[in-house]
Amino acid sequence: MLLTDLRTISERDPAARNWLEILFCYPGVQALMFHRLTHWLYKIGIPFVPRFISTISRFLTGIEIHPGAKIGKGVFIDHGMGVVIGETAIVGDYALIYQGVTLGGTGKETGKRHPTLGENVVVGAGAKVLGNIQIGNNVRIGAGSVVLRDVPSNTTVVGIPGRLIRAENTGVLEHGKIRDVEAEAIRALFERVKNLEQQVEKLDVNNVYLSNNLENKEHLDEAIAESDLVIEEFLDGAGI
Repeated sequence: MLLTDLRTISERDPAARNWLEILFCYPGVQALMFHRLTHWLYKIGIPFVPRFISTISRFLTGIEIHPGAKIGKGVFIDHGMGVVIGETAIVGDYALIYQGVTLGGTGKETGKRHPTLGENVVVGAGAKVLGNIQIGNNVRIGAGSVVLRDVPSNTTVVGIPGRLIRAENTGVLEHGKIRDVEAEAIRALFERVKNLEQQVEKLDVNNVYLSNNLENKEHLDEAIAESDLVIEEFLDGAGI
């Protein structure tokens, strides 16, 4: 398991010079090493000791992982300061988690109360994934997002609350190329208002309904259909 973690970091992080540097200078690796031990102790039912070791790990690395959390192989916690992973959280293989991420609960409920991440998930810096929700494989969660509902595989989620961008993911999350779906929806509404204003002006001037001018009506219908598509896409992804 440790060799897989080291190999994954070496492949993903261009700053990693050698395995010795990764082992001793990457708090994410150290936190996972502590967690492998505490999780084993937790599973066999030893009281107090797993939590005490995890507290020491948090003090040394700045990363808090409850001993009950299930962490897959090849997981990379990059930088890691401020990362919190709750007791019933499940992190799939080869996930990439940046600093400030919280995989937490939403209240005082018992049982499974933390998220489940699929394989090859990327969670951007400062993102919060809360509650007993399912995050599919190959999902990308943008920095600072708050995710409260299930997310299907091969999609990207951004915003507060997280909104779904309906696009296939092919690589690492590039924040500079993420669509601003809120701005697109507002722009579409703005264009709709402008078209309506023009229609009202023509009614006032000519006292003739716009449908008499077929060319203008077709142009308006096309603009409305395009804006409808953008608005529906925005609303369909709301609250994810």
